[in-house]
Amino acid sequence: MLWVWYCFGGRLPQRYRAWVLHDVTCRTWVLRHLSHSLVQISPGLLFLLLPGPLWISAMAVLGGVIIALWYSLSYMEHTSEHRLYKHGYPLGTGYATRQEAQADVRAAKAANYARIYRSTEQ
Repeated sequence: MLWVWYCFGGRLPQRYRAWVLHDVTCRTWVLRHLSHSLVQISPGLLFLLLPGPLWISAMAVLGGVIIALWYSLSYMEHTSEHRLYKHGYPLGTGYATRQEAQADVRAAKAANYARIYRSTEQ
């Protein structure tokens, strides 16, 4: 139940502080963010119970889900930083942690790029 509260933007108890940092900085943080967004828009499925043709209600729900996920992905970084801020972390912690975790991969890619495209041999 706490996870649903957290998905809707609630603040978790202090003992979950480290888990929140993991939630927004782990390798699958984008998928976790999308799952939070899907939980937030799940009450919209109640529109399927409205009287009338089901296909009209289904298309309205589908349109709402698409727009909601579009905005959710657009503001993903800001939302993640705000989650961390609400749990006592300074702004920028999530971005810095993700960058630090990817430093080796980025350095290897930069070295490979330099080896291929910055060769001084003619």
